[in-house]
Amino acid sequence: MPPQEIQEIYSHTVQQVLDLTGIFVFAVAGALTAVRKNFDVIGIVVLAEVTALGGGVIRDLIIGDVPPAAFRDLGYFITPLFAAFLVFFLHPQVERIYAAIDIFDAAGLGLFCVTGTAKAFAYGLGPVQAAALGITTAVGGGAIRDVLANEVPMLLRWDREIYTVPAMLGAGLVALLVETDSLNAFTATCAAVFAFAFRVLALRYNWRAPRAWRRNSEVFEKYE
Repeated sequence: MPPQEIQEIYSHTVQQVLDLTGIFVFAVAGALTAVRKNFDVIGIVVLAEVTALGGGVIRDLIIGDVPPAAFRDLGYFITPLFAAFLVFFLHPQVERIYAAIDIFDAAGLGLFCVTGTAKAFAYGLGPVQAAALGITTAVGGGAIRDVLANEVPMLLRWDREIYTVPAMLGAGLVALLVETDSLNAFTATCAAVFAFAFRVLALRYNWRAPRAWRRNSEVFEKYE
């Protein structure tokens, strides 16, 4: 399906810089996971690539934008490769600034939930479906990374700071903005900043998503 005429949020150059920045940060997070798992250089590259590109590729395949953008722009592949080799040689130094990486990762989360939702709208999806693909763009790569690393995906873990909720809120705001014909560079940036700030606050104050109500009943005790 060809894309509909929806106003481009950012100029092409700005959009590409933002995309590559987000891809680089996600790739660093994926590569560090591989180092912690004691993977070899191939494993480091694979986790860097899937973490950075996985969510966007899933989105593009679903909306019919094929080949996916990650396969049309060589920079999308080279950027995670550069991040992987940076971590391969300098991972002790990168580990020391991981708190800063968390902040940049939160920025990537905010950006990708916004741009992913807007792109899904451009290909004719409704608000709920578009928001779902915006969330997928933001967290899909991390979920694939965790599965390959034999871990429970972070978006499903109750013992980690909430990760998916900020993406849900950012994508939901974009859906509302599109439906009210209010999406532009300023409002899209506000939605991304809101998702980013929510994630940073979750990291700062260790916010957790609620678990099942009355979970401490006898029904659950035998599984503890």
